[in-house]
Amino acid sequence: MKRSLPIQMIVVTALLLLLTACATSQKSALINTPTPKRPAGQQSALGLRTTPLQTVRVGFVGLGMRGPDAVSRWCHIEGTDVKALCDVEADRVEACQRLLRQNGRPEAAAYSGSTEVYKALCERDDIDLVYIATDWIHHAPIALYAMEHGKHVAIEVPAANTLDEIWALVNTAERTQRHCIMLENCVYDFFEIATLNMAQQGLFGEVLHVEGSYLHNLDDFWDEYWNNWRLDYNRLHRGDVYPTHGLGPDCQVLDIHRGDRMDYLVSMDTKAVNGKRLVERKTGKACTDFANGDQTSTLIHTAKGKTILLQHDVLTPRPYSRMFQVVGTDGYASKYPIQQILLRKEGLPQSPDYQNLNAHAALPDSLCRALLNQYLPGFVKDIEATARTIGGHGGMDYIMDYRLVYCLRHGLPLDMDVYDMAEWCCISELSRLSLEHGSAPVAIPDFTRGDWAKTAGYRHAMAR
Repeated sequence: MKRSLPIQMIVVTALLLLLTACATSQKSALINTPTPKRPAGQQSALGLRTTPLQTVRVGFVGLGMRGPDAVSRWCHIEGTDVKALCDVEADRVEACQRLLRQNGRPEAAAYSGSTEVYKALCERDDIDLVYIATDWIHHAPIALYAMEHGKHVAIEVPAANTLDEIWALVNTAERTQRHCIMLENCVYDFFEIATLNMAQQGLFGEVLHVEGSYLHNLDDFWDEYWNNWRLDYNRLHRGDVYPTHGLGPDCQVLDIHRGDRMDYLVSMDTKAVNGKRLVERKTGKACTDFANGDQTSTLIHTAKGKTILLQHDVLTPRPYSRMFQVVGTDGYASKYPIQQILLRKEGLPQSPDYQNLNAHAALPDSLCRALLNQYLPGFVKDIEATARTIGGHGGMDYIMDYRLVYCLRHGLPLDMDVYDMAEWCCISELSRLSLEHGSAPVAIPDFTRGDWAKTAGYRHAMAR
């Protein structure tokens, strides 16, 4: 007589088969994109150091909305020489020449007249850095051409729009061993950089969750974009097309590719309403093909079990917010709509308000301000007054440019490398993939190709 299996074994076997099926289903549901093998002879750019530059000779390409402010800021940074100015429109070049003259700087070589004229600038032998502030679709082509001609590149956000562009920038930076930095200014805002230092000093315990966004109604700005390029881009592209302002500070707090890495994401969006209306007001014709929803939300999971929440909305009337939050095992920080910090009592210094603190209310404003000032990094304090005077989004743009020049002059790794650029920009295309597949999970490539755990924690490089 055939012996039957014990009922417990049958149940366990069935459960194992079910779990295996679920795991296989989840694995097969994850959308992957190709990670090309690093070409032979190509080196990682992690911690890239290059020959110190006594004077950083810069050429600016794109002098529309952001370019002139950058030219003006560089006039106030020691050890710089503005060698060339480039824009399709000649009057924009001349406006920046006036800025140079007003600041006691000599006029620069002028390039204008076509979207290809930047090539002549990149081919000069008296330029170390090409600073790119054009419309988004020209960022990557200009940067690639500049690196191929031996130049470091600094690219406004987003530096790249597709995975093909991103991998091309990574490979070119690795092959040429040139710096490729995306100019993400929000990592230098005073609250973000102070709370980053607090996180690095352990005040929040282990950081488990962060949030960041770009919630900015652009109704007052749509007409300022050359040839309507930004509205057209939103009309043609679905997903979080502008993720870096929120994601940059988050990734630095979580030590992304410096001990952890973003693993996968899922995205959801609303239907498109205000974008269609905007196009219809501008054209007088019905719009049925606006791709980008009014709001896009993306949730990211990291290899070490942390989470990141991103949002993008440039179309609805709401207060400006980058939604910056840090949630740790022992503390919390939030910048919007008001600045708040909450820490466990044992992690706090003594203060007059100490006895009135509790576990479910933010610290008093006075104590919050004192902590933010206490943990503002020394290199920021050294230039804070100048940064606030020169300006650029309250001073963070000046700090960004100052740090770029400082690192180039001292031969130090830059604060943001080509892998930061890749990780922060890839969210645009990957969120689109998730949305187009019913909010399916999408794997985030390892742009370091296995080197993400070789660096222990994010730090600003200093010469002393």
